[in-house]
Amino acid sequence: MGAPPVKRTSRDIRTANRYEVLRQIIAESPTSRQELAAATGLSLATVATLVGELLDLGMITEVGFEDSAGGRPRGLVAVDAAGGALIGVDLAETYVRVELFDLALNGLARADEEMRPGENRPEQVVDQVASAVGSVVERAGIEPARVLGAGVSVPGQVDRATGVCEYAPNWDWHDVPLQDLLAERISHPLYLDNPLRACAVAELWFGAARGRGDAVVVNLGTGVGAGLVLGGGVHRGVSNSAGEWGHTTLALDGRPCHCGNRGCVETYTGAPGIMLNLREVSPHSPLLRPDDQTATIDALARGVAAGDPVAVEVLEDTARYLGAGIADLINLFNPEVVVLSSWVAAAFGEPLLDAVREAVTRHALRRPLAATRIVLSPIPTDPVCLGAATFALEGALQTARKGNSTRVNTAVRARGSSAGKP
Repeated sequence: MGAPPVKRTSRDIRTANRYEVLRQIIAESPTSRQELAAATGLSLATVATLVGELLDLGMITEVGFEDSAGGRPRGLVAVDAAGGALIGVDLAETYVRVELFDLALNGLARADEEMRPGENRPEQVVDQVASAVGSVVERAGIEPARVLGAGVSVPGQVDRATGVCEYAPNWDWHDVPLQDLLAERISHPLYLDNPLRACAVAELWFGAARGRGDAVVVNLGTGVGAGLVLGGGVHRGVSNSAGEWGHTTLALDGRPCHCGNRGCVETYTGAPGIMLNLREVSPHSPLLRPDDQTATIDALARGVAAGDPVAVEVLEDTARYLGAGIADLINLFNPEVVVLSSWVAAAFGEPLLDAVREAVTRHALRRPLAATRIVLSPIPTDPVCLGAATFALEGALQTARKGNSTRVNTAVRARGSSAGKP
């Protein structure tokens, strides 16, 4: 028998409500308690309590009043952007990117490091992450105590509770205690998950899934997967491995995949799969950079924009595969929106979106398709870094208690002692 279903406790519901109120404040600062109640569907009394908690934690601040028709002026609250800092780490197969944000999730500093082929042993990866984290904190000129936490997005399957990377097929990692290894080098609280969840959380808080009950965020990079927002929250599954759509079978007896299967969605739509699509169309194409995924995708995107027939054919082939796979997601989950996210989607942009929309119509059932919008991620920064930083924000909110919010209050005190710094 499987594990029994996990019931939501009153604490879980309160934490989710706290997220929802802060999400709305970030989106609409400044705003009143009455507007928050109307936007979230929570009672005014519940909103007032949650706003009080966020004020006590130093995450938001009172910013004056607005006139209300015939009544008392309404108090306004806004995010206290300087109330702390958050770090987001996008640990990918080909690079490490780290961004430092204020509490309004505005970027303050960023560091990028290339991860060369063969340099993916755990100790090498930890060295690169620790170096980049130290770099952004120093570059932003903030006190380390002001950092509420660092969210780390790790490719593959991650145990959130233990921080163990259970399986990363592209690196052949099995049961790597990554959080413990990082904690030896990084003093901030750490929150690990994978890029599917990071992209979903970023879209839920700041992007195309905000205010949506059901959404699918398709993550297109070296690996491929689908972050799921169901019932207004991120769906993780019983073992935090929901969304491994990239390892569903698209072609029986198709291309071999790192996971051991054949014909996975990822082998046709991830960056290495797109490179194979290019080789099949034109084996000696100058667009192909055999050892550089990013350069090949960028060259193809430029070729599509210039009308290069080889690049256009590769895009159409890739969109055919994506369209079939996304149609399955639409038929299964009946989402309000499907978001194309991550660096491959960003590189190709509108031409990929148009081709995918056309391909989806050939495979999806008419009724669920009519209710679904397919869009590019509107997030202007790296959505994985932003989502990872939001893991840290959620972690700070989840662990904070009235009278027991040491970490957040430490950040507030540090803010006061470093006035004038960014």
